[in-house]
Amino acid sequence: MNGNSGIVNYGGSMDISQSAVGHGATVNLPADRAMAPPDAERADVGVITILGKEAGAVHEVLGLRRVQTGGLPFFEGAVNVRGMIIRIAAIRALSQGQRSTVMAFDHLRRHYNPAVVVLTGIGGGIHKDTAIGDVVVTTRVVYYDLRKETPDGPRRRGEEREAPAPIGHAVNSFFTDYGEPAKFQAADGNGIRRDYLVHNGPIGSGDAVIADAESEIIQYLRAFNDKILAVDMEAGGLTQAFHEQDGPQAVRGWAIVRGISDDASPSKNDDNHDIAARHAATVLRSLLPYLPIDKK
Repeated sequence: MNGNSGIVNYGGSMDISQSAVGHGATVNLPADRAMAPPDAERADVGVITILGKEAGAVHEVLGLRRVQTGGLPFFEGAVNVRGMIIRIAAIRALSQGQRSTVMAFDHLRRHYNPAVVVLTGIGGGIHKDTAIGDVVVTTRVVYYDLRKETPDGPRRRGEEREAPAPIGHAVNSFFTDYGEPAKFQAADGNGIRRDYLVHNGPIGSGDAVIADAESEIIQYLRAFNDKILAVDMEAGGLTQAFHEQDGPQAVRGWAIVRGISDDASPSKNDDNHDIAARHAATVLRSLLPYLPIDKK
């Protein structure tokens, strides 16, 4: 039987699916199935966190459970907000910084195909209106690390990215309903309730840990846009990953939710990480039903 390129069956039954028969045959899967692994379930919203306290706050506030998907540790859950069931998939990035955030975005996209990805956690406040414990919700990120080093010092070439218009409309609707700034209240792990404000405005993002309120970076950001409210080390990576994505499982939008844990000054410490992370997770839960996830 030399050269046989077909199928031979000597009795019994045979079930063939998604297969091709014959010499040089190929299978073209539908576009919506080309990337998804067998064990994947589509999520409405993907959430990226960085620190353990950020991840813990999101898991607790949203009621997520741990699962292994494709060999990676994810957290899943279904959140009922205003009668809307929203499926969540969350992942904690391997490390701080832009590069690991890019990979976390790709993991969510490949394994869960979320409509929207939200980066949630803590950040440093650099505006007079942001207090410790406040939260910033933004759809605009200024990446400040693009620069030219000269004998007279660095010349920064900031790059601003904005989320797609449907996300902007969603965030505007959130603040229309809650007020701007919005007034929120949340209880910490000890049951102590705190009032805080939720602001809408751009943030700066780069690879530097800033512990100087008058640093050259903060001065640059204030000159770039005096409404920049906070800084972080990951949002730039998320916006770049979104900008360069391709294939059938493209995420349709992104947003950033940052709880203010410090003022980017020499007094910067970890004392308020828990409070800021929990406040951010609480705001994320309230933001969910506004996001454009095409629930039917």
